[in-house]
Amino acid sequence: MRYPQEEIKPYDSERKKSEQVEQMFDHIAPAYDKLNHALSMGIDRYWRRKAINRLRPFKPQRIMDVATGTGDFALLAYRKLLPKQLIGTDISEGMMAIGRQKVAQAGLSEQITFAREDCTALSFANETFDAITVAFGIRNFDHLDEGLSEMCRVLLPGGQLVILELTTPDFFPMKQLFSLYAKIVIPLLGKLLSKDHSAYRYLPATIQAFPQGEVMQEVIRKAGFSAVQFERLTGGICTLYTATK
Repeated sequence: MRYPQEEIKPYDSERKKSEQVEQMFDHIAPAYDKLNHALSMGIDRYWRRKAINRLRPFKPQRIMDVATGTGDFALLAYRKLLPKQLIGTDISEGMMAIGRQKVAQAGLSEQITFAREDCTALSFANETFDAITVAFGIRNFDHLDEGLSEMCRVLLPGGQLVILELTTPDFFPMKQLFSLYAKIVIPLLGKLLSKDHSAYRYLPATIQAFPQGEVMQEVIRKAGFSAVQFERLTGGICTLYTATK
């Protein structure tokens, strides 16, 4: 099945979405962290901690952070959970280069590694990880169903999936305020700080098009997961999904 956000591309309609997303994140990588925290007014740190706390009872020892970007979530997950292995995967080498620098500065290069991976065709063997996380990256997948199925494949039975994604509030006045913010503030800040106007038109467009709430819950379940739950955070600006293989 194709989902609306899969048809939204950063730059043009000719090339594959994954190629354009890779180019976009390579381009905005130097400004990404500053923009990420500015656009969320720092609330993203609270969302990340809440997501990681969902994994605490399971004590995962082999974690993959998909769409790891510059490694913020991977670093926090390692510090909070202390797994034996944590690997961050992404298609953007530009983003992961910054992640590697952060990890090296933290003295954790042996504990946290990075690998370029296509989320729809992971190179890992079946049942490799006992937890997989995706923070603010799943809406950029070229094929959502394939990406979720791959994550299910490489999880051990009983393994945990945790997804954080930006969403659109569905009640007054948050819905109206967020619409203005997404259409005006995000593209303006993106253009000023990253010099890539296309990227920050693309990102809010995918937020609005991406499956949310009960719809996303069913998409995850169809990929092979059970006990799929979701919680809307900060008035519905972000949603936390959890599931078990």
